[in-house]
Amino acid sequence: MELVRTGVARTFAEVRQWACEMGPKRVGVVLADDEVALTAAVEAMRSRIASPVLIGDERKIKARAESLGFSDLVTEAEFVPATDEDAARLAVAMARAGEIDILMKGHLRTDQLLHPVLDKEKGLRTGRLLCDVAFFEHKEGNSTRLVGIADGGLNPAPTLAQKKQIVLSAIDLLHCMGVEHPKIAIMSAVEVVSDAMPSTVDARSLTEMCAAGEFGSAEVFGPLALDNALLEWAAKIKGISSPVAGHADCLIVPTVEAGNMLAKSINFLVGCEFGHVVIGAKVPILIPSRVERAADKINAMALGVLYASR
Repeated sequence: MELVRTGVARTFAEVRQWACEMGPKRVGVVLADDEVALTAAVEAMRSRIASPVLIGDERKIKARAESLGFSDLVTEAEFVPATDEDAARLAVAMARAGEIDILMKGHLRTDQLLHPVLDKEKGLRTGRLLCDVAFFEHKEGNSTRLVGIADGGLNPAPTLAQKKQIVLSAIDLLHCMGVEHPKIAIMSAVEVVSDAMPSTVDARSLTEMCAAGEFGSAEVFGPLALDNALLEWAAKIKGISSPVAGHADCLIVPTVEAGNMLAKSINFLVGCEFGHVVIGAKVPILIPSRVERAADKINAMALGVLYASR
């Protein structure tokens, strides 16, 4: 019986709880002889969020897991033998066949994983742009809510058409988190449209698309700067009248540099709980960094489970 949830996931603790109730989902870890990926896999398994499927050299993976003290992972995980050259293609084929629900990067580069994902004949294309959507816990007085950032990982300088797809993907993920009417802020450095700043022109165009009904029940508005996207008092001082201003559920950044620096500042300098997932393919994809905290990896896995359960 499909689980029906009510309300909105406002913290990562709630996201993880939802994922436990929806999971466990089968997570294919590509070339799993990797400390970062194995740590994420074992914590997700212990949390009953995921069932790891470890793809690669079984002897090397087991040896690595044992050296990290993950004997329960060796006992409970499924192992799928594959060479270094074939592991990503095999994982993608398993995802196409419905044998795994989520892909996770192991001991290979992100581009090596995404290459077979994007294969036109045998990949996981859906017609939607792949994009990395991150979330952090934003504190507002005594309350907390999750706010997204997209795209800080994959698309260097998205065109207007690509930004539209990123917005649509962010809306999809927010729906999975219980947000019925997502508020999407199109970000720039200023709140007024200027031909000298192309991101503001794109923001106006996306706002007009929203007014034309192209984003369904979501509210999409811009340009907005960071302060008046998240802080109601800042939006009021600037005289910005939009339901998005001061209450954004997701920040659509103009370039990957802006998104990457914003996300890392929030994660590493402020210390907010954090998690990110690549969506747009037939299954969600996890690309954990070696510097991410263990909790961030579990949060990412939980986001993947929510999206895979849609």
